[in-house]
Formats: sequence, structure tokens, C-alpha cells
Amino acid sequence: MLDGFFNSIFGSLIEWSPLVSMLIISLILTLLTSLAYKFLTNQKELKQHKEDMKNLQGEIKKLKDNPEKAMQKQKEIMEKNLKMMGQNIKPMIITFIPLIIIFGWLRVTYDPIGKLIFGLTWFWVYLISAIVFSAIIRKVLKIY
Repeated sequence: MLDGFFNSIFGSLIEWSPLVSMLIISLILTLLTSLAYKFLTNQKELKQHKEDMKNLQGEIKKLKDNPEKAMQKQKEIMEKNLKMMGQNIKPMIITFIPLIIIFGWLRVTYDPIGKLIFGLTWFWVYLISAIVFSAIIRKVLKIY
């Protein structure tokens, strides 16, 4: 469907080095996804929820002798976590369809190539590099 479009962008890079092209594609997709999360969520609210949850976890540790109060704090953590997940649904929905299309192209393009490095296929190289890139991008851009 969009093979021609993606091949025109990444085709020569794939022919030159499939591993390098996969790393670049992974970086681009991770950056775009991270930016979607940054701008489609309320970062101040997410940061506050995260800090509140950390404080509540500290309080729970102090309440070892009072399980009822500890359970109440745990309930508050679950409520905050649910609010955070609700914030993340919008960017997830918006990025899901384009990623599915791109993954279809990646599969068609990279499956014939086989292993890229250390016996890993394109999918595992993408997944590992996306995790690393995501951690770095989220830290640099302060995405919560």
C-alpha cells in the first residue's frame, strides 16, 4: 500500500546497511511517538500524579503496623495510576494506526533480510533500540 513511499525514503539506506536503517527508523518512530505523548497529555498533571504516587508509596512503607491505612493509601495509588492511564489513551490511539501500517512495511521489507545482528531479526532490533531510545528521549524531553 505505502511501500513505494517508505521505500523512497528508506530504500537506499536499507540497501546500504539494514542494521543502521533499522536503528534510524526506530529512532524516528520512537521520537514521533514520544512527541505525541508529550503534546497530547497534560505533562504537569502526570508529573504531579507520579510525585503523589511516590509519596504515597513512602507512606505505605511507614504504615507496616497499620494495614487498614496502608490499604487506603494503596487505593489512592491505584486511583492516581488509573488517571495516568486515562491520559495516555489518547496518544496511544492516535499513534496506533500509523505504527501498524509502518510495521507492515517493516515486516515485508526486513523479513527477507533475516538476521541483522547477533542472531536478532528486525523486530528484536527495533524493540530493543526503541526501548533504549525511548528512555533517553523521555529523560531529555522530560516526558512523564
